[in-house]
Amino acid sequence: MKIVIDARESGTTTGRYIDKLIEYLMLIDKNNDYVLLLKNHRLDMYRGSASNFQVVECNIKEFTFSEQFRLARVIRKIKPDLVHFPMVQQPLIYKGKVVTTMQDLTTLRFKNPTKNPIKFWIMQRAYLLVNFIVPRKSKHIISISEYVKNDVMKSMRYMRPEKFTVTLESADTITKEAEAIAELEDKKFITYVGRHQPHKNLERLIKAHQALLSDYPSLILAIAGKKDQLTSSLEQSFKAKGYKNVVFTGFVSEGQLRWLYENTSCYVFPSLSEGFGLPGLEAMKHGAPVASSNATCLPEIYGDSAKYFSPYSVLEMREAISDILGNKKLKAELVTKGKKQAAKYSWRRMAEQTLRVYQSVGK
Repeated sequence: MKIVIDARESGTTTGRYIDKLIEYLMLIDKNNDYVLLLKNHRLDMYRGSASNFQVVECNIKEFTFSEQFRLARVIRKIKPDLVHFPMVQQPLIYKGKVVTTMQDLTTLRFKNPTKNPIKFWIMQRAYLLVNFIVPRKSKHIISISEYVKNDVMKSMRYMRPEKFTVTLESADTITKEAEAIAELEDKKFITYVGRHQPHKNLERLIKAHQALLSDYPSLILAIAGKKDQLTSSLEQSFKAKGYKNVVFTGFVSEGQLRWLYENTSCYVFPSLSEGFGLPGLEAMKHGAPVASSNATCLPEIYGDSAKYFSPYSVLEMREAISDILGNKKLKAELVTKGKKQAAKYSWRRMAEQTLRVYQSVGK
């Protein structure tokens, strides 16, 4: 069977799922032939990696007319038996056998203040149409959590659970040597790692942190992640409001990320919407106690290994963090449970489940 995987998101934060899927498919499947559609800067990453994996340059941008028409032509030229789109965006006119991974519906529910509001509204309408059509045109749907599966069925009015397979993601162990971040070294801090979009709920997190300063006046909130236009807006807003002890680290290396997880007093995940919630699981794997939002998929993924709060309540968030900071027994329990919880997940198992989907659909 010849299988095309749309890997244009390879190398990005959202592309971790794709890269891990490919990595483990290379290990477990020597029978099928794969064609990876990659952007130019990722070709050398995979060229020659496995004898049954071929790479094809595909610089077509996501969510464009080119994706709808040019990408369909690229795929038809390859003549695959099956195409896997690991994200919902895809050419709707393509009529061959398709497996689609639906990550979540977050983009439909939150605005992006850095985008032109009219253009973003149009984009959301188009995205809604894609999410409505894709479950109906795909031969099979993969979702990354039970929450996403149920959310798609309900929101897209597509009640066919037999057409869905849930393949859970996993957290990686960072093998790079821990590298301290100078402005946090020898200081007490809580941590958030990730993007800075509105649904990540950082404004309430920072308000909760400011409230904690009455009991922990030297406590720092470390916000790690690549800086962008949203970050600049947040920094300016917080500076104008006189918020104290907030450190935006910017991009951190793998060694620095490991150090953050291993040295933080609490990892906080305040998100309003997630499809899986990988950062919190990574924090658990590296021994950080986790305070988490109870929204969407997060209780499903973290089980009893996190201290939960409503992401809409600054008071609940503050209390959850304070409970961890002030209770050594609770902190130790969360660390132990977190490591056990993270160990339940496996990228290899995810790839094996995906391969079974391919084999079922490709018959």
